[in-house]
Amino acid sequence: MINKTAILFIGSVLTLVSCRNQQQEQQLLQREQALLEKEKQFALKEADYQALTKMRDSLIAVRDTGIQLVAWPQIPAGPWSSREICTESTCSDYAIGDQRSDTWEFSSDSTQRAAKVISNNRLVRVYTAQYTNNALTLSFKTDSSASKRVEMSILLNEISPTKMKGVRTVTVDNQCNATFTVELSRISTNE
Repeated sequence: MINKTAILFIGSVLTLVSCRNQQQEQQLLQREQALLEKEKQFALKEADYQALTKMRDSLIAVRDTGIQLVAWPQIPAGPWSSREICTESTCSDYAIGDQRSDTWEFSSDSTQRAAKVISNNRLVRVYTAQYTNNALTLSFKTDSSASKRVEMSILLNEISPTKMKGVRTVTVDNQCNATFTVELSRISTNE
C-alpha cells in the first residue's frame, strides 16, 4: 500500500511538471508573437524596397528616354480641402450619404504628378495624376498584398483657381461600386 508521503511526492512532481509545461507554453507563445512581429516588419521593408526599385526603374527610364515631366499648372498645385458625398453604392463599406473630408496635396517630382490624401495628419493614399484638356484624372489601386482589391478613379472636370469638382468611383474586389461627388476648395497658404 502506498503511504501518504509517496502520494504527496507524486502530487508535487505532477504539479511541478504541469507548471513547467505551462511556462514552456507561455514562452513558446511569446516567441511566436515576436516572430509574427518580425514577419510584419519584414513585409513592410519588402514593400518599401519594391517601391524604391520601381521608382529607380522609372527614373532610369526617364533619364534614358529624355522625357521630362512638367510640374503642375498653377491651378491644381498646392493644398486643397475636400468634401466627398456618396451618391451611389452597391458596397457594404459605403452607404449613400456618407461624407468624407480630407486634405489633398497636389505635387510632382521627377517621376510623376501625384495627389496625396491626408486625414488627421496621416497619409491615407497617393493618387497618380494626369492633367489634360483642363481636366484632372486621378487613379489609385491597392497593391497585391492588400486583403481587398480596391481601385479608385477621380475625374475633376470643373476646375477654377479656388474650386475643383468632379466624381470619384470606387470598385472593391471587382464585385461592388460606389460613386462620390467630389468638391475641392483651395487652402490659403498666406495665413
